[in-house]
Amino acid sequence: MNWKPNPLLALAGVALIGAPIYAHAKIFVSADQAQKLIFPNKQFTKTPLLITEDVQDKMQSASSVSHPFKGDRVWKASDGSYFIVDEVVGKHEMITYAVGISPTGAVQGIEIMEYVESYGYEVADESWRKQFVGKTAEDPIKLKKDIENISGATLSSKHLTDGVKRIMVMYDLTLKSKAK
Repeated sequence: MNWKPNPLLALAGVALIGAPIYAHAKIFVSADQAQKLIFPNKQFTKTPLLITEDVQDKMQSASSVSHPFKGDRVWKASDGSYFIVDEVVGKHEMITYAVGISPTGAVQGIEIMEYVESYGYEVADESWRKQFVGKTAEDPIKLKKDIENISGATLSSKHLTDGVKRIMVMYDLTLKSKAK
C-alpha cells in the first residue's frame, strides 16, 4: 500500500501550528473579599466621594491615567482606614483593583479584583503587590523607580502602578483631612 498525504490535512496542521494560543487569565475577587484580604478585622462603610475636575486633573498629571475616577467606590473604617476600588487598562482590557490605605495614609495592601487579559496576570502575585505596602503620596510610586517591572507584564505593571499613584494622590488631596 502506498500512503499519500492529504494536502488539506497538511495545510490544516500548518495553520494550527502558526495560530496563536489564547488563554485568558480570570481573577475575580469581590469588594467584600478584597476588604477582608487587606483589612481582615475591620468593618467599612461605603462613603461616596465627589471628585472635582481640579482633583481629577491633578490625579491624571501625577499618574497618566486618563479616564475619570469613580468616587462611588470608596469605603471608610472608623479608625480612618480607607478601601478604594479603581480600574485601569491592562493591555486591552480593564483591570479592577483595590487599594487599602491605613489611618497614617500609607498603602496597607492592594488586591487585583478582576483581570481578564491573556497575558500579564503576574501582577496578581503577592510578591509584586507587596512592593506598594507602606507607600504614600509622597513616594514616587513609579515603575523602574521604586516599583519593579514584571517581564511579560510591562503594560499591566505600569498601568497598575500609575493607578495606585493616582489613588494615593486622590487620598492626599481629598481624604487625608477626613481620615480621623
